[in-house]
Amino acid sequence: MSLSLSLPQRYKRTLQAMTLAVAIIYMTLVLYQNAYGYPNIQTIQLPLEVAQQEDIQPVVVASQQQDGHQQQHIQQHQPTTVIIRKDVLSFNFSDIERPDSSSISDTGRNLLLRGLSQRSVTATPKPPITELDDIFISVKTTKNYHDTRLALIIKTWFQLARDQTWFFTDVDDKYYQEKTKGHLINTNCSMGHFRKALCCKMSAELDVFLESGKKWFCHFDDDNYVNVPRLVRLLDDYSPTVDWYLGKPSISSPLEIHLDNKNSSVPTNKKITFWFATGGAGFCLSRALTLKMLPIAGGGKFINIGDRIRFPDDVTMGFIIEHLLKVPLTVVDNFHSHLEPMEFIRPETFHDQVSFSYARMKNEWNVVKIDGFDMKTDPKRFYSLHCHLFPYFSFCPR
Repeated sequence: MSLSLSLPQRYKRTLQAMTLAVAIIYMTLVLYQNAYGYPNIQTIQLPLEVAQQEDIQPVVVASQQQDGHQQQHIQQHQPTTVIIRKDVLSFNFSDIERPDSSSISDTGRNLLLRGLSQRSVTATPKPPITELDDIFISVKTTKNYHDTRLALIIKTWFQLARDQTWFFTDVDDKYYQEKTKGHLINTNCSMGHFRKALCCKMSAELDVFLESGKKWFCHFDDDNYVNVPRLVRLLDDYSPTVDWYLGKPSISSPLEIHLDNKNSSVPTNKKITFWFATGGAGFCLSRALTLKMLPIAGGGKFINIGDRIRFPDDVTMGFIIEHLLKVPLTVVDNFHSHLEPMEFIRPETFHDQVSFSYARMKNEWNVVKIDGFDMKTDPKRFYSLHCHLFPYFSFCPR
């Protein structure tokens, strides 16, 4: 009888001891987690851009901090440059335009995914190091400028980026094909400096870049001098995995276009406002941005959009990026076109500039002021500028 009574008591005591042991272990784990956290688990914080998407302001701020550098953005409340296109027959935006209601959520989701991938090593994402070979440099030219503009580029800054620079023209030219080591591309586009020819060549530039696998697409005109080392340093401040549209506008206010659709049963007038980087100064696009452009403008579709809005290549590029893809232009003042007075660029800042240009206006040259070769030998000042930046070249005066 005593044995039968003692067994339940032993079981009861054993169960109580086990319960007490489990409670002690649980409390120990809780205290350890509070002190040290769980092992092998990292806290992921949303990028600042995602947080900003939740508080959208009607005016884009004048500047923002990105990778430790102040970048100037354009304020959207400035007076607009208005152009009314009365000759546009129709423009159907529904097949290529993103709805405003979903653009914010799409952007936030893309930034979140990007943040997760970039935070795998460190809590603060750093842009990958950009080297010269990561850049695809395209130069638009035409047959009539081969012996003047193209020859000048080949003798100067092309020598610093021979493997990375490609010339897009409209004829076969064996002489310059040899001089560029096979980097002269005949686009079979029309000759001349009019809208359709310009958009045709820009479309070819974009498609060749997309096939290249490079990280950056930088377009320049054949009247640009490109400071190649400075271009590399500029792009090293940005990440090619982020949407970047880098350049400089040639107008003081955003472009406003009114597109009339008279073929519709109910005539409509659509107002569009956007900035664009002038091609005469050059601009650069990150690979992430060009991949978003691929379904819209790749494979020759760039030409179709240019035909629809009836504007040249750089305006069409801004329309696609700023209006359709909602990616703002980031202004880089170090790009320069012939539309601005070159003489105002101070010689002590030449090493910090990305691009220069020139133009013959009336009877005077709009060129940089620099000592070097005489004006008869070097009226465009490219030789003098090149020797100022890189005096070790053989043709530079000793």
